[in-house]
Amino acid sequence: MAAGADGGDGARVPQHVFLVPEYLKDASKKMKSGLMFVKLVNPCSGEGAIYLFNMCLQQLFEIRVFKEKHHSWFINQSVQSGGLLHFATPMDPLFLLLHYLIKAGKKGKFQPLDQVVVDNVFPNCTLLLKLPELEKVLHHVTEEKVNPEIDNKKYYKYSQEKTLKWLEKKVNQTVAALKTNHVNVGARVQSAAFFSSDQIPADKEEDYVRYAHGLISDYIPKELSDDLSKYLKLPEPSAPLSNPPSKMTTQRQKRGK
Repeated sequence: MAAGADGGDGARVPQHVFLVPEYLKDASKKMKSGLMFVKLVNPCSGEGAIYLFNMCLQQLFEIRVFKEKHHSWFINQSVQSGGLLHFATPMDPLFLLLHYLIKAGKKGKFQPLDQVVVDNVFPNCTLLLKLPELEKVLHHVTEEKVNPEIDNKKYYKYSQEKTLKWLEKKVNQTVAALKTNHVNVGARVQSAAFFSSDQIPADKEEDYVRYAHGLISDYIPKELSDDLSKYLKLPEPSAPLSNPPSKMTTQRQKRGK
């Protein structure tokens, strides 16, 4: 699926190649505005990132980019340099909502969702509120209450305890998927955690949990990732071995004695 067109002045507009599920292409044909690219806050970095909304099925997708050097695409009768390949994969919108719930939770009070999901920098965040299943899963990360005497409207407050339990389930689901697909994570974990040869953990299950934790951490703030690591009782990774002092430094220390 290639996105792009000719500019009004005859200039060629850059085109992008997307790998998307078949049903997304069907949605774009049935509804003129079926697919919508929007810029929303990245829940890990806090910076802007591009996401894809399927307005027909009310579904959210993240955009991942694969980049390879010296690669181009042949699109119709043109050659598109750069060779970027974009992947659209389904994403749990609760991860994006966490950014706003945590921010609003610092006030320590219950609020209606439309007062929580507000962003002057990324105003399209309100599209999240249109996802039909969202309200059904908010209980995983919030405390809820209803005031029938006023408006019978639901009010929410961020819950750290519930969120950690929910994230633990996500980690366990990821571990199960890694095992089902026979993904070998041991060497990757050891490299990322700076384990020396005599410190390599023997417990394979820990490797899977640590790796899954790293994957989930791409969707949550650093502070929450650290809290999740403690909640999962993951041991602290060893610090990288320090380099030995240089010969010149050693000679200077001897002269100073």
